[in-house]
Amino acid sequence: MTRKYPLSIILFTICLIFTSCEPQEQKAEWINLFNGQNLDGWHIKIRGYELDNNFGNTFRVEDGLLTVGYEAYENFDDRFGHLFYKEPFSNYLLRIEYRILGDQVSGGPGWAFKNSGVMLHSQSPESMGLDQDFPISIEVQFLGGDGENERPTGNLCTPGTHVEMNGKLDERHCITANAPTYHREEWVTIDVLVEGNDKISHIIDGDTVISYTKPVIGGGVVDGYNEDAKPDGTALTGGYIALQSESHPIQFRTVKLKKLD
Repeated sequence: MTRKYPLSIILFTICLIFTSCEPQEQKAEWINLFNGQNLDGWHIKIRGYELDNNFGNTFRVEDGLLTVGYEAYENFDDRFGHLFYKEPFSNYLLRIEYRILGDQVSGGPGWAFKNSGVMLHSQSPESMGLDQDFPISIEVQFLGGDGENERPTGNLCTPGTHVEMNGKLDERHCITANAPTYHREEWVTIDVLVEGNDKISHIIDGDTVISYTKPVIGGGVVDGYNEDAKPDGTALTGGYIALQSESHPIQFRTVKLKKLD
């Protein structure tokens, strides 16, 4: 795997050679979006249910872990859900530790096997339609392996959005990262460096596994939205952070960020 370093790290190295300084992400303090005790500061939107109706106790805290589970579901029935942090962000370093575990709930789509993610630059939960499946956003996709085939994690998906790759508009919905596959129920740490509309980088173990620029609203793969929430061609310079429920259980032990200038 080719090791690619974010610009901020390159600048920090130069800075150390010629002067004494710290990078933005070291100067800033970590903000724990998940406090390890409850879901204070978060809002829930599950397809088909009003805001903050936590159907089936889908999102909860168990033993200090933010847990997404489906024990109360007889069938998934396309009840895609998202857990939104209370305030939007624009420039930040996000760190998430997650593990995908257990069995997929009955009725979950095949593509959602060991599949979840975090949405960035998202529309607000209040602006979503009652039956909307995914927020208009940028998704950092979390995948788990099936024990045999490569299924890299940290991929990019774009519900209702587009990005530029290598200076050109890329309208693919999902783009695979140059990232590892995790077959077991191990904890995975992923960092996401978000520089407004300029650049977003997914980083695993110090490697930038994918990066892209200039996210904009546009395209499909999102249903049930309110028309005024999707002004195609609008640049995404910031927005909400949301964790997914897509029919496979997942847990998070860290969700934190540093605000950057």
